[in-house]
Amino acid sequence: MLRNHTPSDFIQYLASACEGTGSDRLPPLSELSKELKVSIATLREQLEAAKTLGLVEARPRTGIRRMPYSFFPAVKQSLSYALAINQAYFQAFTDLRNHIEASYWHQAVRLLTSQDQDDLRSLVAQAWDKLRGNPIQIPHDEHRQMHLIIYKRLDNTFVLGILEAYWEAYETVGLNLYTDLHYLQQVWDYHQQMVDAICTSDYETGYRLLIEHTNLLASNPVTHPLSESQTVKE
Repeated sequence: MLRNHTPSDFIQYLASACEGTGSDRLPPLSELSKELKVSIATLREQLEAAKTLGLVEARPRTGIRRMPYSFFPAVKQSLSYALAINQAYFQAFTDLRNHIEASYWHQAVRLLTSQDQDDLRSLVAQAWDKLRGNPIQIPHDEHRQMHLIIYKRLDNTFVLGILEAYWEAYETVGLNLYTDLHYLQQVWDYHQQMVDAICTSDYETGYRLLIEHTNLLASNPVTHPLSESQTVKE
C-alpha cells in the first residue's frame, strides 16, 4: 500500500505492479482508485503523466497496460520543450549526441549482424537514388535509419533514447526539409565509406570517418540560406 499519493508514488506502483503475474495489464481506474485510496480525478492526472513518459498505454478496448521501459519518451518531451524555448539548444544536444555515437561506435558495430549490414547497404543505395533522381529528394529517412541501425544492437535504453531523440529534434529544427545538394553529397560519400568499413570489419577506419562526418553539421547551409538553385527540399 502506498503511503503518499503523489505522481512519483504512482510511478513506483507501476514499477512493482504485475510482478510475477505474467501480465502487464493494470486494473481499471475505479479499482485502482480504491486500491491506492485516491480519487479518480487525481488518478487520471497521474496516469497522464505516466503516459507522457511512455510508462503506460491506455486504450478504450484494451484498458491500461504497463509498457516496457524506454528512455526515449522522457528525453523527447524535455528536448521538445527546450527547443520551443530556444532552438540553440539543438547545438548543445547535437554535441552530446556526437560524443555518444563516437564513444559507443566500436561496441555497436561489432554487434551488427549480416542482415544489419545488408540493411545499411540498401539504405545507402536508396539515398543515392534519391540524390541522383529527377526531381532530387532529400534522403532524410535513410539518414535517420542508417545511424539508428548502427547502434540498434546496444543493450542500453539510455543511449538509444538520446540517439532517437536527436532525430526528432533534427526534424523539429527543419534540417530534414531544406539543405544544400553539395552538402548532401558529402554526407553520403561519408556514409558510403562508413558502411563499407563496417562491412569489411575495418572499424577503426569507420570510426575516423564518423568523426569527420559529424563535423559537417557545423557547415550545413541550412543555417546560412542560399539561393533556391543551390538547395533541395524534401
